[in-house]
Amino acid sequence: MRKVIFQMMISLDGFFEGPNRELDWHNVDEEFNEYAIGFLHTVDTLLFGRVTYELMAGYWPTLSATTNDPIVAGKMNSLRKMVFSKTLQKVGWENTQLVKENIGEEILKLKRELGKNIAMFGSSDLALTFIKQNLIDEYRIIVNPVVLGKGKSLFSGLEKKISLRLTNTKRFDSGKVLLYYKPV
Repeated sequence: MRKVIFQMMISLDGFFEGPNRELDWHNVDEEFNEYAIGFLHTVDTLLFGRVTYELMAGYWPTLSATTNDPIVAGKMNSLRKMVFSKTLQKVGWENTQLVKENIGEEILKLKRELGKNIAMFGSSDLALTFIKQNLIDEYRIIVNPVVLGKGKSLFSGLEKKISLRLTNTKRFDSGKVLLYYKPV
C-alpha cells in the first residue's frame, strides 16, 4: 500500500507561516533543491488544501518557475494533483482533480492504487483532517534555523495528542534539519 507523506517547513519556534501568512523566511538553497527533486521522484501524486493549491498553481506553471527551477517546476506541473476544497468550483492547473467530499474514502482508494507514494506539502488545515482520520503514514518536518516570534503554529487546532516515532534525520549545511516521523 502506498504511503501518504506530509511535509512541512517550520521555524525553530514551530510556526509554518508568519503572522501575515508570509513564507519569505524559507531557506531554500541548492542542497535543499536536490533533496526536493529526489523526494519528488519518489511520489506520483500531490495533495493540497485550497490555500496551498492556489499558491502552488499560481507559481509553478509560470515562466519564472520554469526558468529558475525547471526540474522541480516540471515535476510539480506534471504530477497528478488532488485539491480538497468545499469552496473551489474548478481547478485549472494541469493534472489536477478537485475533491469536495469523502476525503477519507478518496485517500484510502488512492492508497490502494498501484504507484509511488503520495505527498502533501503545506495544507495544515487539510493535514488536521488527515490526522483525525489516521491517513498520514509519515511526517517530514523541516526545521528552519529562524525564530519568527509569532505566526501560525503547525497543527494548530489539533484536539488530541498524537504520538510519533522518530525514524530518521537529515542535516543540511544551511542549518535546516529534516525530521522523519511515523505514527506510533
